[in-house]
Amino acid sequence: MKIAVSVKPGAREEKIEKRGGEFIVSTRARAEEGKANKAAIKIIARYFGVVSSRVEIVSGYASRKKRIEII
Repeated sequence: MKIAVSVKPGAREEKIEKRGGEFIVSTRARAEEGKANKAAIKIIARYFGVVSSRVEIVSGYASRKKRIEII
């Protein structure tokens, strides 16, 4: 399954919410050296009940808007 995700790094709390057809992922990690991406993957994996190795960023690695695939 592929989903559209918008990541908000440096947030006060870690959470995920769905707005329309997009997921908004807030993470405390900063957007440096891929830390926010790793945190977003963990949050999404927890939300969908899968291990983080089954969640992969397909496009938008350096952007806030990402396409993520859950295997």
